[in-house]
Parts: sequence; structure tokens; C-alpha cells
Amino acid sequence: MSCTLPFKIFSGENSEYLAEKICHSLNCDLGKKNKTVFADGEFAVSYEETVRGRYIFIVQSTFQHSDNLMELLLMIDAAKRASVEKIIAVMPYFGWARQDRKDKPRVSIAAKLVADLLMTAGIDRVITMDLHADQIQGFFNIPVDHLYASTIFLPFIKSLKLDSLVIASPDVGGSKRANSYAKHFKTPLVLCHKTREVANEIASMRIIGDVEGKNAIIVDDIADTAGTMATAANLMMENGALSVRALVSHPVMSGKAIEKIMNSQLTELICTDSIPFDTARCPKVKVLTVAEMFADTISNVYYNKSISEQYLM
Repeated sequence: MSCTLPFKIFSGENSEYLAEKICHSLNCDLGKKNKTVFADGEFAVSYEETVRGRYIFIVQSTFQHSDNLMELLLMIDAAKRASVEKIIAVMPYFGWARQDRKDKPRVSIAAKLVADLLMTAGIDRVITMDLHADQIQGFFNIPVDHLYASTIFLPFIKSLKLDSLVIASPDVGGSKRANSYAKHFKTPLVLCHKTREVANEIASMRIIGDVEGKNAIIVDDIADTAGTMATAANLMMENGALSVRALVSHPVMSGKAIEKIMNSQLTELICTDSIPFDTARCPKVKVLTVAEMFADTISNVYYNKSISEQYLM
């Protein structure tokens, strides 16, 4: 690529696949950095080109969590010590976000701790997408640009040209997100009410709303073990749904998630590439890229232009 931008884009190791797509959209090269791993697993990072006085954008989703978060912190620290002008962390997937409040005694609020770590390291701004809880933006004392995957999901849903569409939320907590989709398409909203006895295990689930003769689309931010998605899809089909699809912003896909999806009655699961996922592992999964959305946002942030078109929901 021959184009030279007034800012530079770098990436953590686990997000290079996405950073390269972002750079392709911006017609620029990905910045050069080096990561040295020691025998005990400790690592060090360094920039292999000058960044003095520049705006730099560091692309890094924090999944798997600990090493990627530490690498991001080290890249921020190295940039600050190299006298950059501004450091913007581009975090398509913001890990630890499910620990966003003190919901029982003697627990940590990990999302706030991560925000404090990033600010202490020296970032000036965060660009992220589909936080597990909107209030996490308030954990930062710096600007946070919170983008929404609906920017790419809405056109995809329209392309399906489904009749008798209904939007579903896999739990009460996700009803606000699902309701936004339902209002956009002027369709009914269905809720799945679930109870858990332990984390990641569903004790029971029931459907609130009518899915008979409908093409249902479940909307959620994270597919972790995929137990909720699989259970909801099967229950909806048992209640007369014509088909069930799921839209998920972040394909965490832990444990037996792929097996559950393949054995479920889900027609397909559509997700973004905020987290790397090889579709060869699961034919039912379709990945849509968010690279162009982040590329546009990065450019508009640098040039102080509006990014409101990325705030559809």
C-alpha cells in the first residue's frame, strides 16, 4: 500500500487478522511492532518504527482475556514512553464486561478494574462495540465511542427477505437490544425467560410471546457456551416457529459451544469478526466483518467528524 496517513494503526497479536482488514479499508499499512516471549511465558513488546508525536490506534480485543489485555497494556505503555501524541485503544470485544456490578457480597467489578488499568496505562480514548452493559462507558473518565453491530446486522436481516419475522431476546437482560431491532422492523418481540442454578448452565426456560408460524431471529451480544441459543432455538421450534436464526456480536464459543449449535435446530448463527472464529469448525456459523465500520470510525475520530451513523441502536 502506498497511501500514508497522518496516524498509525498497530495491533496486538490476536487481533492482527482484523487490523489488517481495517488497514486495507483505509489503504494503509499495519504498523510494525515486535513481541518477544520469554521461556516462562512473560513477554515484552516494542514498536519497530517511530511513533513520536503521532496519533496511534491500537487494535486489540481482549480474548482470550489475560494475555491479550496485558499485551494491550504493554503496547499502551510503550507508546506513551515513545512520546506519542494520542493513544486510542480499539477494542472490538471488551472482555471482563460481564462483571459490571456488585450483585452479591465480596465480588470484584472487573469491568471497572479493566477501565482503570487502561486509563492508568495512558490511553486517551476507547473505541469498542456492543458492550455487555452500556453503563461500562461510565467507568472511563475519557471519551468512549460505543459502536453497534446493528450497523451490519440490519442490512443482513433485510437481505434474508423473511416473511412473518419476529425478534427474540434470549433473556430479560437483552430485551432492550432486541426491542430496538423489533421497533426497526416493526415486528413482535419475544422474550426467553431463563433461570440458572450455576453460571453457564440453564435450569429452565420458557417463551414469552408467540412464535408459531414465525421466522425468529434471536439477538444477543455474546455466545459463550451457546447453551442459551441452542435451548431457545429448540424451544421455539417446538412452539411452532418456521425457522430460528441467531445474531451474536461476539463469538466467544467456549467449551462445547460448537457441538451445541450443530445439534440444535438453529438454521444459522451470524456473528462478527470481533473475535477470530474459523467457520470451518462449524458450518452453521456465518461471520460478517466489522473492519469497514471500525476503519470509518478511526478516520472520523482523527479528523473530528461525526460517527453518529454507527449508533443505529
